[in-house]
This record gives sequence, structure tokens and C-alpha cells, in this order.
Amino acid sequence: MSYSTNFRSLRRLATASALLGALLGVMASPQALAQAANTKPIRIGVPTSVQLQVGRDTLTAIKMAVDDINKKGGVLGRKFEFVAADETENPETGISAIKKLTADEKVDLLIGGYTSGVTLAQLPHISAAKTIYLGVGAASPSITAKVKQDYDNYKYIFRVGPINAAHQARSLVDYISNFVIGELGYKNIAIVGENAKWVQDLVPVLAKGAKDVGADVKLTELFDTQTSDFSPLLAKVKSSGAQYMIVVLSHASSDVFAKQWHDAQVPVPYGGIDVKSMDGDFYSRIGGKAISEVAANFAVRAPLTKKTVPFFDEFKKNSANYPVYTAFFAYDSVYIYAEAVKRAGSFDTDKVIKELEKTKFEGVGGEITFDDMHDVQTGKGKMNLIFAQWQDKGERVVLYPKELRTGTFILPPWMKK
Repeated sequence: MSYSTNFRSLRRLATASALLGALLGVMASPQALAQAANTKPIRIGVPTSVQLQVGRDTLTAIKMAVDDINKKGGVLGRKFEFVAADETENPETGISAIKKLTADEKVDLLIGGYTSGVTLAQLPHISAAKTIYLGVGAASPSITAKVKQDYDNYKYIFRVGPINAAHQARSLVDYISNFVIGELGYKNIAIVGENAKWVQDLVPVLAKGAKDVGADVKLTELFDTQTSDFSPLLAKVKSSGAQYMIVVLSHASSDVFAKQWHDAQVPVPYGGIDVKSMDGDFYSRIGGKAISEVAANFAVRAPLTKKTVPFFDEFKKNSANYPVYTAFFAYDSVYIYAEAVKRAGSFDTDKVIKELEKTKFEGVGGEITFDDMHDVQTGKGKMNLIFAQWQDKGERVVLYPKELRTGTFILPPWMKK
């Protein structure tokens, strides 16, 4: 090989190396890395009780919203994906779920929750991860109170739903005043509930409010969430002289409670906040023994907003059952976050938080706005409790508020004259 040929070969090699180096330099440049980061999917972490219907329905609803947004091209050029972690109903497991999602899965957003005690235990870890959390299940006012007490550390926390326990208590008082007393004429009531954090927050407000509107509270009693024999409690209610029983339970066995009430033919109709009885399959699951129970809810398949009936129908295509309440709020949460990102023109956490604070969103059950504690607001046209009764063949009719009514009240079959 001649010297000139060897030189030309070396020059070609040097040129190729320079081109390769330049290419690698461009690929590794901050601008290129930023561009790559701007196209990777936004990851939603879903901490929830996956073994319960509230958890399964949360995941189904998030998938529906994510699929819809992705079909439309995502948000600011980025698609969405989600990953779940089982928080069960145990605080320690709940903390592990948050750490898994934020540290291991490196999610950009958290949507989930169910048990107030678990959510409260998770808050410091959500704060430390500086990750936006949109709660869809836990009702304790203590959760969002943290935002006002220490905004810089807890500004990441928002409750999309349900309305907090204090608001729920006031809604129950309204139901007692205007429907139980005002329409049914029952002034003597019993209040029974499970011994859980959110109920401890709710019952004192409820009992005082009920007395203030003219109810004679014959019995107030909390029971252990592991109770499996309700016959002594139901006997107390019967002997108390109560004409109507208000229940407040979520973690206790609603199925067993309803069955034992039905089988004992307790001559006291009941209703209130009974989370498991919100399940779309509750009536059929217990063989129709929920007949006449009035279960507070945040939406049923009725025209509450223009989104309610379409959401229920679409959900049913993706599930064996109609959705429970966490599904409404989880579905809405994905869109609320997406719209906040669009308004911010950025996925930057602080910028998105500022836009979330301005949220005004028509959801499945009502308009969603946040107060200065990042708590979902209640009131006319906003998120509220509705009271729907289980009737023949598992139909649910809205009894209260009156303007949303879709049917009339029925007594338990053994009380019909």
C-alpha cells in the first residue's frame, strides 16, 4: 500500500470518527435529552385496594380515561400509562405501595386511595416524593387539612372525591331533616356505624345536626369493623323505639349486616352511608336482601350531568358490574390532571398544581372545584351525596335530593300494610 493511499484511508477514518462523534454529541446534548424526555409516557401510579371492588373499579375507570386520551394523541405530545400497587386496608402496606410507585416505578402522578387511615399514613411519603396525589376514596377531613397547615410540604395533595366526612354528615342531616322527618314523618332515629377514623369524624357532627333539625336520636353506637354477628345491635335498635336507622359503614361487612337485618325482619327501615352497598352488584350479591335499603352515593345511572349516563354505559362494557364511587372520581381525575397540564403548557409539578387549584370541571357526578385546602367542594351543582334506594329486581331509584328524584320510597316487604 502506498503512503498516499494509507493517508487517504486514515483521513476517511478520521472523518467518519468525527461524524460519529458529532452525532453522539447531538444525541447526548441537553436539547436532545429534553426532547426524548418530552415524548416518554406520563406514568400514573394507582395505589388502591385491588382486591376490593373499589380498587378494581378504580383501575377500570383509569384505563378508560387513559385509552381515550391516548387515542386523541395524549397531552402536549405525551401519552399516558398507569401502574397499580396494592395498598390493601393496612397503613404499613399503604406506605410500601407509595414507595414502590414513587421510588421504584418513578411515576409522575398518583391517583387512588380508599381508607382514610391508610391515606393519612401515606401523606408524609407522598410529600417527600413531591408527587401530585389525586385522592378518590378517603373521606377524613384531616387529609386535606394538612394542605392548609403546611402548604409547602402538602400542596401535592388534592381530594377529587368523595366529599369529606364532615360534608357527608351535613348531607345526611339534610336527608334526615327533609326526607326522613319531612316526607316519611319518622322523628325517632338510631345511628349506628363502624369504629373507623372517618366515622369517628362524622358521627358527632351527624348526631348534633340530627337533634338540631328535630330528630330524637334514640341510639348512637359504634361497632368493631370485624363484627360478624349484628343480632345484638339490631335488637338494640328495635327496642330503642327508633323508626328509622341511619348506618355509617365502609370496611365492615355490609353484606352480612343487610342479610341479618332482612332475615330478622327488623321493623325499622334503614339507609345512610354504606360503601359496599354502593356496589353495582350488591343487590344480586346478597340475594335481593337489600330491598328498600337507601344507600348514599355520588352517582347512579341517572342524568345528574351530561356525562353520568354515558360513563355508566361505557363502564358496563368494560366490566361485569356498574361502577362504585371511586371509579367516578378516578375517571374524572385523569381528565382534571390532563386539563391542568394543558392550561399550564407544562408537566412541571408546581405549574400544574397552580392550575389544579383553578379547576372547574364537569364530572360524572357534578361540578368539581377545590377549596383552599385542595378539598373538593360541595353545594348546588357541585359534588353532593345523593340517596338511592334498592328496589325490586335490583333497580336503584334516586329519592333525594328531590330535584333529582327518579322514583318513590318503598318500605321493607314485611312492613307493608
